[in-house]
Order: sequence, then structure tokens, then C-alpha cells
Amino acid sequence: MTDRRVESQTARTLVFEVPDWPGHLAGQHVDVRLTAEDGYSTQRSYSLASAPDGESVELTVQRVDDGEVSPYLTDELAVGDVVELRGPVGGWFVWRPEQKEPILLVAGGSGLVPLMAMIRMRRAIGSRTPFRLVYSVRSPEYQLFVSELRRDDPGLDKTYLYSRSTPPQWPRPPGRFTAPDLSGAGWPPDFEPTCYVCGSTGFVEKAAGLLVALGHHPGRIRTERFGPSR
Repeated sequence: MTDRRVESQTARTLVFEVPDWPGHLAGQHVDVRLTAEDGYSTQRSYSLASAPDGESVELTVQRVDDGEVSPYLTDELAVGDVVELRGPVGGWFVWRPEQKEPILLVAGGSGLVPLMAMIRMRRAIGSRTPFRLVYSVRSPEYQLFVSELRRDDPGLDKTYLYSRSTPPQWPRPPGRFTAPDLSGAGWPPDFEPTCYVCGSTGFVEKAAGLLVALGHHPGRIRTERFGPSR
């Protein structure tokens, strides 16, 4: 590992230089394998946060208190340490630069990570494809990529929803996202956007169901979910 950054009170971005990295698409993930001195090994999948950039790879990891891997990665892994990465993996939940249709990104908590890779790739190549991001998070201190998302990014509209507590004088009271949230901040179904939804299983199932109920074609809704072990 060559660098680490604090993203929130429970999340860290880990930067790795991977010789002969084959490149990746925004939305893909890698498998991280850790092996102890006694030979015990374990593996978890983590989304790539970075846009394709040579041999540099970034993972943003949310600490899960009772997790087996994330506490080590966020609290103990140090610059200079080596881990085993396998990937990139995945070809469905990806955004490709040749896509020209509007894009809706719906993120719950750390589900923002692969969607942030899409935002970064769009910016890096100067794409004019219109993006809309709906980001639901428990409270402001859990937000990821705060300073970067504050940047002016023409063609990227951002909407933040807070489920437990909000910034001072926030116009929307705290609460779980609803169909009006998605219809107001997203694209109309007749624009035929591709929708990328990422978060916990419950979040993804609810968001995808609301999008279908609003009239979005199920074939245009791509989902990625994670369980408590991540």
C-alpha cells in the first residue's frame, strides 16, 4: 500500500500500486485476500473507487465493527504493507464511456464507492453524458468523498438524503428514501436512463422496486449489493 486517506469517521481509502495492472472499468471490484502467519487466509470483495489510472488502484473500505477483514484494512494496514488483489472482476455493473443515455446513480452508504468510480471516470475523459446522483446516508459524518463531491462538475446533479440526522437547517427531515425522492431527483422513465443502484441488500431491493414502480424498465436497472461481512 502506498497511501491511505480518511474519508469519514469509519471509512478509509487505501491506495495500491499494482505492477502490470490490466486496467478496469468503473463499477468493477477486486477480491482482497489476507493471509496470517499461521497460514489462515480469508477473502473479501471490495469495489474499486478509482477511475482507470495506470497501475494505481484505490479501494474505499467502510469499517464494520464485527467484521473479519474491514477493521484490519481500515485500522491496521500500513503504508508499505502488501496484500493480494485478484481482479478486476465483474462486467454487468459497469459504466462504459460509449454509453450516451442519461445515468442515474442511487447509492446507500458505502454503496457510493463503485458509483464514485463512474463519476471519476466521466470527469477524467471529459464525458458530457448527464449523470444524476441520489446518495442516502445515515448522517453527515458518514458521508464519503465530501470535498470532491462539492466540486463543480458540469452535468452531474447531486441529491443527498439523510436517514437519521441532517446538517443544520437541511430542507428535508431525516428519514428513509421514498418514491418522491427518486422521482424528484432522478430521470423520468421516458428518458430511458440506465440506473445503477448500490448499497445493502435491503436498500437495493427497495430502491429497485421503487424505480420499477415509477415506470423504469427492469432491464435498465443494474444492482450491486453487499452483506454485513463487507
